[in-house]
Amino acid sequence: MRKSCILMHISSLPSEYGIGKMGKHAFEFVDFLKKSGTKSWQILPLSPTSYGDSPYQSFSVNAGNPYFIDFELLEKDGLLEKTDYSEIVWETDSRRVDYSIIYNNCFDVLRIAYNNFKPSGFPDYKEFCTENKKWLDEYALFMALKFKNGGKAWYEWGEELSMHKAKAVSAAKKELKNDIGFFKFIQFEFSRQWSALKSYANENEIQIIGDIPIYCALDSVEAWACPKLFQFDREKKPVAVAGCPPDDFSPTGQLWGNPLYDWSYHKKTGYVWWINRIKRAAELYDIVRIDHFRGFESYYAIPYGSEDATVGEWEKGPNHELFRLAEEKLGRLNIIAEDLGFITPEVRELLDKSGYPGMKVLQFGFSDGENEHLPHNFASTNYYCYTGTHDNETLTGWLEASSPDSVKFAKKYLGVKKKSEIPMAMVRAAWGSVAQTAVAQIQDFLESGSECRMNTPSTLGKNWQFRTQKSDFTPKLAKKIKKLNKLFNR
Repeated sequence: MRKSCILMHISSLPSEYGIGKMGKHAFEFVDFLKKSGTKSWQILPLSPTSYGDSPYQSFSVNAGNPYFIDFELLEKDGLLEKTDYSEIVWETDSRRVDYSIIYNNCFDVLRIAYNNFKPSGFPDYKEFCTENKKWLDEYALFMALKFKNGGKAWYEWGEELSMHKAKAVSAAKKELKNDIGFFKFIQFEFSRQWSALKSYANENEIQIIGDIPIYCALDSVEAWACPKLFQFDREKKPVAVAGCPPDDFSPTGQLWGNPLYDWSYHKKTGYVWWINRIKRAAELYDIVRIDHFRGFESYYAIPYGSEDATVGEWEKGPNHELFRLAEEKLGRLNIIAEDLGFITPEVRELLDKSGYPGMKVLQFGFSDGENEHLPHNFASTNYYCYTGTHDNETLTGWLEASSPDSVKFAKKYLGVKKKSEIPMAMVRAAWGSVAQTAVAQIQDFLESGSECRMNTPSTLGKNWQFRTQKSDFTPKLAKKIKKLNKLFNR
């Protein structure tokens, strides 16, 4: 079935509290999607954000972001009073997230809720803790230790704790029992609110497309508690880290800094950690987009301590074996393969074997008629066609930054006379393509400029801050999108 999708993270939802949450405005956005005839809502990773505020650099691959917990829903459950949160100044700009304000206030409000929380009043709390014990206990301890140590990374906690020595860990569990309970409570409330929102979306025939990063952050509970998963030396320092080699867009490459997996260890275990990760993602979302999918075929390894990504080597990954075993255990997986970047014949073979839909991005297309990202070159329907991803400009911003040659080609290709007509013509081109699903950022429908760009890769500051307001989601806009969906049978 042909479908359309709007890409907007939870953080970008309207909110009176500085950042999008899983309360009334999230439900209202589902209503907007239904009115517009849009069948999918794509979000970014739900993981807790760390330094730099990126959802792709998280303290845990399993936990949910505390910032998204809705205070009004906690109030309805009797865990907060209105004055506990409504009198705090949550923002300096209604169009941007100020993460320092959120960080400095959110946990204080959640702590009040926790102090009012009685497990006996929530029968499903014990069940939640039992079902998620494998990751929850270690994560809650990790976060309790992080807060005790002033937010420092685990490798700055002193040798005994950094090396996860049994005596030190056992002592920390006793000392920080209350804080551990607090972080378990946060995950319980996140799970309750997310489950309710996802159920509401599904009841309205809207699928949630989630996103999981291929790599873990160095400062994560996984790196601290499960070092065998990674290419670490005996002192738990990375041997090599992740990134991308130099190209036309980045002369020194991209140095991400994430620890690389020890794929030989994963193979010995039957890839159980990865299979469990995919299983959890499949429970959280209806469809799972895996970021940097090409890294399963081969990945770029940069020696730890390098200043940039100019020195690195390609190493072989698990290839299709991981997904074959995952599907044996879990059944057919509903996965989108983010197959952008340096794509080799071997990567294409992995995609063909998996059968997962890949991605096309129209912003990459306007060079010449042979460009694979232009709709007439799509080899099949097995694609998600994006106007742009969260790492790209808004269409208006892209247009302003494009070369005269690209603009001239885009006009000819899209059949428009005015430069200003190009953005919406690109949306129409995506919707009119043979791709099974057409995707646009909400910014493209709002005709937002470059100031509303979600992320500029390899930069710090001003990223992940974009927010919408309730007034953006008008009946007129819903009608406009619905007409587009009807016209192109989506």
